[in-house]
Amino acid sequence: MPEIAEVARIVHFLRLHVVGKRIVSASAIDDNNVFGKVGTSGAEVEAALNGKKIVSSGSQGKYFWITLEKPPHLVMHFGMTGWVHIKNEKTAYTNYYKKMKDADIEQWPPKFWKFQFKTEGDPGVEVAFTDSRRFGRVRLVDCPGEEIRKHSPLVENGPDPVVDPEIFTEEYLRSKIRSRRVPIKALLLDQAVISGIGNWVADETLYQAKLHPEQYCDEFDDSQIAKLYENIRYVCQTSVDKLGDSDQFPEHWLFNYRWGKGTKGPVKLPNGEKLAFITVGGRTSCYAPGVQKKTGRVVPGIKEEPVESKDIAVEAPKKSRKNKSEFWDDNEAPAKKKRAAPTKSEPARKNTVKQETVLGDTKPDLGRRRSTRLKKSI
Repeated sequence: MPEIAEVARIVHFLRLHVVGKRIVSASAIDDNNVFGKVGTSGAEVEAALNGKKIVSSGSQGKYFWITLEKPPHLVMHFGMTGWVHIKNEKTAYTNYYKKMKDADIEQWPPKFWKFQFKTEGDPGVEVAFTDSRRFGRVRLVDCPGEEIRKHSPLVENGPDPVVDPEIFTEEYLRSKIRSRRVPIKALLLDQAVISGIGNWVADETLYQAKLHPEQYCDEFDDSQIAKLYENIRYVCQTSVDKLGDSDQFPEHWLFNYRWGKGTKGPVKLPNGEKLAFITVGGRTSCYAPGVQKKTGRVVPGIKEEPVESKDIAVEAPKKSRKNKSEFWDDNEAPAKKKRAAPTKSEPARKNTVKQETVLGDTKPDLGRRRSTRLKKSI
């Protein structure tokens, strides 16, 4: 799922290419998910865009918008796979295009488009919003453009760590942490508390702050909260400054080493510390147990794990990751697998925290072989 940096990237391209220009033609399909679930339709979006001048573009966390010379204005959310394309411009990332055939890259309008428009000029700029899985949302907000953040859905979301530094302060974060008792990662992912932090940004922030992702937030002391605040600002600002281009992320970031889950061979940090994954409620956290140690109580069910530290240098993985998309796949909930009905000898699975094997272990995947036997018995 696109997070704060990827949304900032799109706003950058919109400001660069279409702000200040008039739309000369627009079209939209009727999609009951992308438009209908937020109370509008493709026809209404098309009518709102046609002939209007684009005044501004902005973002708050995972939401972004286009304000027009008169309301209603467009407020958008990418969901899992949404994106904005500009003809003859590569607004996405290298790996995004590696997965596509040349003919698909050249195709216009692109596959899975929901609305598109063309601006004045010679040539005019052509823009399209796409979403293959249809979890994205495009809505119309009827208000003065300068007041768009005072209206739903933006008003229900918390401050953006980059856009709202005067609101997102250390004191603000401390007050939210002290008033809740949830795992710290869950708090970071709560868009009503902080806008824009998703799975990889939360993991990166907690790694830099050296905090365990499943420790209860009210178990941290003031110095740890100060460190967390500092690193939320650091990770968010840096990733936005780089427009979400992971090839430019600092080499010491966890991001550069987290993509080896499910592959053969050890996955470690440069200092030799192994990475591990824990799954809670269908969301996976990547962390370094030897760095992010528990200093308070954690979610019940997380088992202690042996952590081996080796003073060895490990070369950083290449920036180009063939088996992963740039960001979106990591934030998707794991696909649900079919499971045989429980028998007397096999109790039903409880919804507990799953501790996965630390990467680099050489033990066979017993869970996978067990699933194979189940499949044969069905």
